[in-house]
Order: sequence, then C-alpha cells, then structure tokens
Amino acid sequence: MSLSVILITHNEAHRLAPVLEAVSWADEIIVVDSGSTDGTPELARRYTDRVLVTSDWPGFGPQKNRALERATGDWVLSIDADELVTDALAREIQAAMAAPQADVYALPRLSYFLGRPMRHGGWWPDEVPRLFRRGKAHFSDDLVHERLVFDGPPARLKTPLLHDTMPDLDDALDKMNRYAIAGAERMRRAGRRATPLGAVLHGLWTFVRCYVLKAGFLDGAEGFILAVTNAEGTYYRYMRLWLHTRPKPQAPTPR
Repeated sequence: MSLSVILITHNEAHRLAPVLEAVSWADEIIVVDSGSTDGTPELARRYTDRVLVTSDWPGFGPQKNRALERATGDWVLSIDADELVTDALAREIQAAMAAPQADVYALPRLSYFLGRPMRHGGWWPDEVPRLFRRGKAHFSDDLVHERLVFDGPPARLKTPLLHDTMPDLDDALDKMNRYAIAGAERMRRAGRRATPLGAVLHGLWTFVRCYVLKAGFLDGAEGFILAVTNAEGTYYRYMRLWLHTRPKPQAPTPR
C-alpha cells in the first residue's frame, strides 16, 4: 500500500524542515504553497519534487483539495505545516494501512501553546480524521476550519500527532486575527448577523467554556492565556461580522 502525504503552506520555512523530514518515509509528499516569500517552496523541494505554487488563496478547504487532487497513493495522510509525525505514529500508520479496519482513520492530536502541551480547555483529546483511502474522502470548501468529508465512522489510531500551533504570543495573535477575518467572512456568506453586545457575550462564553467548563485552568498560566486568546478571537469574529453587515453610516456632507 502506497502513501501520499499532502500539506499546504504559506511562509513556513522557519519550521517546515522537521515536518517534512518526519514523513520522508512516505511514497510521495505533495506540497501546495500559496505564494510564500520566505523560501518555503525552495525548502520543500529538498524533500520532494511535487511542489505546486499557486497565485491565489481560495481558503483552507479548496487549497487542501488541490493537494489531494495531485495524490497518487493508495492512502493519503493530510498534515499541516505545524504538525509532526513521530516515529511511533509512523509505525502505527504503516500497520493500519497493512491491515485496514476502515477507509478513514482519526488521529489524536496533542497541541502545544507557548511551548506547553495543552491537555485541557477542550484541546485534548482532539481527534482529527487525517488518514484515508484515496477516493474515499475530500475536504469541505470552508475558508477556515475545513473538515474531512466521508461516509461512515472512522477507525482510531492511538499515537498522537504533535501540533505546535502557537509557539509564541505573536504567532497566537496573528493566527487569532486571521481566523477571525476568515470566520467572519464565512458567517457573512451564510447569512449570519451580529451585534456588538452579542460579540461581547460570545467572547465571554468562549472564555468560560474554555477556562472553567473545559478545565483550562489546569494548564496553568498558558491555559489562562489560551482562554483569553480564544475569547478575543471570538469577540473579533463577531465584531467583524457586525461591521460587514450593519447599515453603512452616512458620511458628513460638506456645507
């Protein structure tokens, strides 16, 4: 059984090498880059000759489908540029392909925030369908928070995929802002509406759910910062939606 590893990139040269090195055992690696300016495509070509650079950005789901369309393996493993496949996970993936119990496998994902593994706050266990037979699944067309679309329940692997999602606060703030912009656009396209008060209440609820109900306080200071960051992202997402959909105020008329 052959395996295609697919991933999409944009300005990931600072962390991409170990990610690609960790899956160098796969039969092919396909990288679709959305116009990086930091040498990401050149770095990727050290590990694979299947690198495509696109001139546009259609969103996470469509871009991942572009990578999927170029896969030729019997099986496909989809990873992100901040996710690491350990040796133990590689062995479990190979065993699953050798004696498959399903067409799709979900992997537990252990995410790191500011260098700390987050085991609470709703972040663990974070089971994500990532390994599948080619032709049995595809990605949704969502701009952000895309999902793998397939029939039936997935089987589950046990070894976690390591996810270094936000190594420092600047990265966390940048990702929060980008996701808020994309999330607001997705809600606008779906016909959703928002108000400033609703934005505040959604943000407060996000903090309570993450820090209190999901026990984020057990992850120490990082758990608190994560809950605040998530709350801010939710607040800005709804505020951006309100700003995009409210009646535009009339500009003052010169006298």
